[in-house]
Amino acid sequence: MTQKTLVLLGTKKGAFIAESDEARKDWTLSGPFCETWPMNHVVADPRSGTIYAGGGNEWFGPAVWKSTDFGKSWTHSSEGLAYEEGKEPVKAVWSLASRNGSLYAGVQPAGLFRSDDGGQTWSHIEGLQKHPSREHWQPGGAGLILHSLVVHPDDEDKIWIGVSAAGVFHTSDGGKTWEPRNRGTRADFNPDDQRYPEFGQCVHCVVMAPGGGERFYQQNHCGMYVSEDGGREWKSIEAGLPSTFGFPAAAHPRDPDTLFLLPLNGDSAGRYVPDAKAAVWRTRDAGKTWQDMREGLPQHNAYFGVLRQAMATDRHERAGVYFGTSSGSVYASADEGESWAPIAEHLPTVLSVETLVVDR
Repeated sequence: MTQKTLVLLGTKKGAFIAESDEARKDWTLSGPFCETWPMNHVVADPRSGTIYAGGGNEWFGPAVWKSTDFGKSWTHSSEGLAYEEGKEPVKAVWSLASRNGSLYAGVQPAGLFRSDDGGQTWSHIEGLQKHPSREHWQPGGAGLILHSLVVHPDDEDKIWIGVSAAGVFHTSDGGKTWEPRNRGTRADFNPDDQRYPEFGQCVHCVVMAPGGGERFYQQNHCGMYVSEDGGREWKSIEAGLPSTFGFPAAAHPRDPDTLFLLPLNGDSAGRYVPDAKAAVWRTRDAGKTWQDMREGLPQHNAYFGVLRQAMATDRHERAGVYFGTSSGSVYASADEGESWAPIAEHLPTVLSVETLVVDR
């Protein structure tokens, strides 16, 4: 049996799909799709192959687009993607997660919605908006966005979210109640006596390690962290990295100790790759040590950034790793980061990267 590999790209001007076989040497690019709407996150249901793209803005409004034929045709719906009258309107969809036939959407201003009919209609999971801390949440640079969305693979009632700049929250009852899970993560922009608040941290990306356990990794505005207990406690793992600042993190599909990062040079230093030399940093021991992977990546005058959802891995035996840049390039590695090559260039700013491997 052969396989095809799809890299799903969300950009400021629509969705794109890069396609290859299992060797991942030669790629074709199709798009733009979704009528060039801003697409913040493009994902796939691995069971059905259905592709979903979430995006919009204040001009277009929020919507989730859907393709059941690998991008040949698309429909979209925003039915139910709205708060009750009197609340600030939903501006855009920022994150999507597909689990066991249900689809979840994180939106701006921060809130969570669920669809049980393939994205045709949506219902608001109101418990998050009712959390006692909600009135104190402050927007990050991109607004008050729910950008990280992790549903436990074996228990849909367990959901973790990341909100900029409110922190990480968790529910174990399907969204009826939520608790902050930020202990150990810094808020360096606060006064010294408020550097470790209960909530208010500027989380950038949260990913679950494979295996169904409770290990999570978090890239924060103020450091890189690991948790072994579902986010109840976080431990810094930034020693050995060139910066405490960055946006994306991508977990290995099978090894919980392996993680890929792409640090940037800092909030006040331009937010591009350190020294304008691109590198993906890999750990094989859950953050105790790091190795910079540079072969094939630009080492001169690389002034691009990589955004919070613009990095992913695939499920091949030797995992592929992918990232997209603010300057519209997409880089791929078919050997777990050892070497890299561009598979797309001159695209709009890449907002998200996800993968789908299809047997055929």
